[in-house]
This record gives sequence, C-alpha cells and structure tokens, in this order.
Amino acid sequence: MVTSYPLPEGFTEIEVFGIGTTLLVQALLGFILNGLTIASFYKIRELRTPSNLLIISLAVADTGLSINAFVAAFSSFLRYWPYGSEGCQIHGFQGFVAALSSISSCAAIAWDRYHQYCTRSKLHWSTSISVVMFVWGFSAFWSMMPLFGWGEYDYEPLRTCCTLDYSKADRNFISYLFPLAFFEFLIPLFIIMTAYQSIHQKLRKSGQKINSGLPVKSLIICWGPYSLLCFYAIIQDATILSPKLRMVPALLAKMSPAVNAYVYGLGNENYRGGIWQFLTGQKIEKTETDNKAN
Repeated sequence: MVTSYPLPEGFTEIEVFGIGTTLLVQALLGFILNGLTIASFYKIRELRTPSNLLIISLAVADTGLSINAFVAAFSSFLRYWPYGSEGCQIHGFQGFVAALSSISSCAAIAWDRYHQYCTRSKLHWSTSISVVMFVWGFSAFWSMMPLFGWGEYDYEPLRTCCTLDYSKADRNFISYLFPLAFFEFLIPLFIIMTAYQSIHQKLRKSGQKINSGLPVKSLIICWGPYSLLCFYAIIQDATILSPKLRMVPALLAKMSPAVNAYVYGLGNENYRGGIWQFLTGQKIEKTETDNKAN
C-alpha cells in the first residue's frame, strides 16, 4: 500500500503537482540540451577549442542544476523530502555549486568574447583551463561555507528541495549573503553587461548587428528574482510572503539550464553547426574555431 503524505503547508494538491511537473520539464529540457552540447564538444573535433571549453563549463554546471531539479521534482510528486537532513545538505550544496558555476561561466564566456571582438586576442588552452578551474573552485568555496556554519542550507517553502536558508535573516546569514552576492552575482553581471556593451559598440561601427542584450536579460530574469528575495529577507521577514510566491524565484532559477543551452549553445552559429553535424553527420558549414556572440 502506497503511503499518502500530507500536503506542504500553503499548497493545494494541484499546485504541488504543477510545481513538480514544471520542475520535471525544466530538468528534462536542461539535461537533454546541455547533454547535447557536451556530447557535440566530445565528438566534433572542430568544436574542441579553448573558447568552447568555457561553454562546456557552463553546460556541465547546468547539467548539474538539471539533476538537482530532477530530485526536487521527484520529491514534489512524493509530497515530502525523503532523504533526511544530510540529504538536504548535500542537495543544497550540489545545487549551489552548479548555480554559482553556471553564473560565473556566463561571465567567463562574456570576458572571452570581449577579447575576441574588441582586442582581437584569442584564448589559449592554458588560460581557458585556469579560468574553468577558478570558476569551479571559487564556486565550491562559497557553496561549502554553509556546511561549516557560515550560512545554512534548509528546505524551500514546498519542503521538497533544499537551498540557502534566507528565512532567519540573522547576522550569520547577512554576513554570508553580502560577499556572496558581490562576488558571485554582481561582479559576473557587471562583466557580462560591460563586455557585451563593448562588443555591441565595436560591431555597430562596422555595420554588424548582434543581440548583445540576450545574455544579460537571461541572467537577470533567471537569477534576479532569487537575489531580490534573499536581500528582501534582510530588511523584512520573508516568511510573511506566501509560500507559493517564494517558490517563483526558485522555479525561474531552475529554468536557466534550458535558457543557457539556447543562448550559448544552440544560439551560437558555430556551435549550432557542430551540434547539427553530431546529430546528422552532415556539415551545414565549416565550424570555425572562433565563437560568435549572440
């Protein structure tokens, strides 16, 4: 006999099922699209360039975030978190490493494209590998801190997945949030904005048009609401907001793997050609070593 667990407080059965279904769709899309990006890099020799290694770093991070969403979706269908407090800490840590690495990888790609278009300098393998190692090492550092007491991982309002606990908003949380937000959100956002703005100005002079605002918009839409919620918790008790409203930023954040796969993989002309070659064995055009900005 299947055990029926009570609904999380503040949610109806339809809402819990709807959130679980949304998480599952996001996880499947992100996993498939980013898996395709990674497989194409592995199989197509022309795609194996230093610049595309940064895209692979992003795809690996987003694949990790998709796996995190799979677990959350499964738990949502169960109506409860079945992995205990230790599982919650692992889930929170894994999701945070993936999320921070994803954001920082977007900034690294923007930095690389700035140099490609504005300084005409190419990225070398040694530099690319060093950047990827720094992105993941720095993200792991900030993600490990809640495991050692600086910050804390706890359940989302639905109580079927775990993330940074913003509900307490005590001195410990505040002292952790400010440097985290500065180094892992504001600085990457600044790099992305300034890099693509410089690229836009450079190419406009030569009459070329690119959608330089798309990477900035995707980052703000996916991660901006979550950042605002955390900062709101500093000045006001976030628990006064309805649980459903507090789940919206988490769902938007889980959308980022699929969005990033489109913006940086499928939306990249050269990489798209490599993916097509991987799927069909046919070259639609020669895949160049340089990335093209969106």
